[in-house]
Amino acid sequence: MGQVIEGRDGPWEMVIGLETHAQVVSKAKLFSGASAEFGAAPNSHVGFLDAGMPGMLPVVNGVCVEAAVKTGIALNAAINLVSIFDRKNYFYPDLPLGYQISQFSDPIVGKGHLDIETEAGPKRIGITRLHLEQDAGKSLHDQDPLRTFIDLNRAGVGLMEIVSEPDIRSGEEAAAYVAKLREILEDLGVCDGNMEEGSLRCDVNLSLRRPGGPLGTRTEIKNINSIRFIRQAIACEAARQIEILEEGGKILQETRLFDPDIGETRAMRSKEESHDYRYFPDPDLPPLILDQTYVDQIRATMPEMRGDRRRRLERDNIPAANVEIITSSAKSMNYFTDMSENFEDKILASNIMVNEIMPRVFYRNSNPDIERLRPSEANTIINMISSGNISGRQAKEAFEFMWEEGKSAADVVAERGLAQMSDDGAIKALVDQVVAANPDKVAEYRSGKTKLIGFFVGQVMKASQGKANPQAVNALLMARLDA
Repeated sequence: MGQVIEGRDGPWEMVIGLETHAQVVSKAKLFSGASAEFGAAPNSHVGFLDAGMPGMLPVVNGVCVEAAVKTGIALNAAINLVSIFDRKNYFYPDLPLGYQISQFSDPIVGKGHLDIETEAGPKRIGITRLHLEQDAGKSLHDQDPLRTFIDLNRAGVGLMEIVSEPDIRSGEEAAAYVAKLREILEDLGVCDGNMEEGSLRCDVNLSLRRPGGPLGTRTEIKNINSIRFIRQAIACEAARQIEILEEGGKILQETRLFDPDIGETRAMRSKEESHDYRYFPDPDLPPLILDQTYVDQIRATMPEMRGDRRRRLERDNIPAANVEIITSSAKSMNYFTDMSENFEDKILASNIMVNEIMPRVFYRNSNPDIERLRPSEANTIINMISSGNISGRQAKEAFEFMWEEGKSAADVVAERGLAQMSDDGAIKALVDQVVAANPDKVAEYRSGKTKLIGFFVGQVMKASQGKANPQAVNALLMARLDA
């Protein structure tokens, strides 16, 4: 039993299943060669097939097939070596073909599962299926009060629809499921997970029942594009259904939209059943037949998942707070791996990542400017710190100049004179100078006030304009004062 909601007439239990649509990272669309790039001028990325021109034949994009197989493997799911593309028939202005090419009875990926963490502990959510399908276009209603405009740039873009079992029992569980699924998709590099741009969006199927009782009538809340809105939509819809049921009414099986501005769901249309779409195999596409060797090759080259990476970083004794920040996205996680490659002091590397790299590269915009501060250049700075060539303070200056000027670590350190003074002879001369200038402090130190060592270190660092190696300064001062 999951979360119980106390109603006026007794407790209610939510039964939730999610349909998640993940846009595949691919240069081309699922069945046409048109660009799948986001953000272009309306109707500038449209092929003849996408526009519904007669006589155009679809050709399957192999990148999308590989993405589906990778995702299926990561979801512990069965990969079907034979799958069928079907026509799902419905008529909207943004679907020029009059049907959507999808998969129905024979999807590319079968049953699997996804484990999430909840307040009560780990929980396994079943995966019903994953199938490939093409996206529809976009209807624009806010351009003109009297007309609707159609943008077909998105029409035909490859989607993976991932359908969960109705194993979710609360908004928090739904949020945890979507967050974990997005993490997996990002780690695999098959979807960028950008919910604001619509490349990851969810349909929530929700019904209520008395705890342990028969399932109720479900409603579907379409196209929710943030994890926060998923929580809110579930709470609002559950409250609406409870009110209706406790007043003696009935829940209509329908598709609804969530309006976050007013915190309500509203009816969109009656909910269709599968037979309403009149599915049948697409006569222009033969069965998609995969070889087991192909699947095994993909399985053998799967990237490291973020959960495994977190555990590995924790074994390197990196502070938990640093691990959480570094693995907050697949891009930052991969950057850190490249930056700290062949470097033993992972703790130092993690501190540099959190304090210098993340604020500049990953926090300032949603599209990290990695080329401006490449992992190899960050690695060079870390090695300079480790070898004593620059100090931590000088490293901070170097990172700022590298970011602002786009120059290499070596050039910035040389041009700005940031290299640390490590020559013992030069430092010894400064030590002698400071000691000679402060005979009273030397006498106090030798009488037992050893904390004055900090004063002497500060004077030497000041004389060196902050460039002297602090460890060398400390060692030479102690040798001189204790002589």
